[in-house]
Amino acid sequence: MAESTIQEKQAQETKPREPLFGKKQRKLITDPLNDNNPITVQVLGICSALAVTTLVFPSFIMAIAVIFVLAFSNLFTSLLRKRIPSQVRMIVQLVIIATLVTVVELTLKAYNFDVYKKLSVFIGLIITNCIVMGRLEAFAMANKPWQSFLDGLGNAFGYGAILIIVAIFREVFGKGTLLAGTPLEMMIIGPSSDYWIDTTTSAMFGWYMNNNLFVFPPAAMFIIGVLIWVQRAWNKKLIDVS
Repeated sequence: MAESTIQEKQAQETKPREPLFGKKQRKLITDPLNDNNPITVQVLGICSALAVTTLVFPSFIMAIAVIFVLAFSNLFTSLLRKRIPSQVRMIVQLVIIATLVTVVELTLKAYNFDVYKKLSVFIGLIITNCIVMGRLEAFAMANKPWQSFLDGLGNAFGYGAILIIVAIFREVFGKGTLLAGTPLEMMIIGPSSDYWIDTTTSAMFGWYMNNNLFVFPPAAMFIIGVLIWVQRAWNKKLIDVS
């Protein structure tokens, strides 16, 4: 019995360690960007995608918040997974997520109160975001901490990328600006000399008017629908994915 235990320990010691960024690890980050995107493939997290994507900057802040919360909640859940009783696992997961969301809220409130006022409700709703809860339950509870951390990063990157793409279309076509509310604000097209393209004097774009429909949530649903269609047209293996 003692000999078998020693042999097992020796086998574990001689077993090669997995690289930090091997093929499997890289796939955890890259797969949610396309083949398993949480919004366009899994169709999760749609509510915040409709609500916060009017402007690019708030969408970027929301993406950063989800990256922080999802990556570290995955990490902490994985670290504790063997000590969490199965009967209360979801309560423990909610406590972990709520703690991280509180950190995000207080940080945002301290350093950018204007964005906090715009996103405060939706930052709080990260606690019940099905992407976050889904990754904790489906992945972090069954995998090692490093893999869980990378899985959280990958899914948050995939979520954030769609948020920013939708926000770019909505802000440019709805308001004629890009990165409004930041020092990098660009006035692209509109009816005054403040814009790069002044539609009141331009012979080529004199007909153009910003489409205010893009400011409203239905426009985000339309854009996401087009993104889903384009992604499935380009990536044939997603055609039969419901």
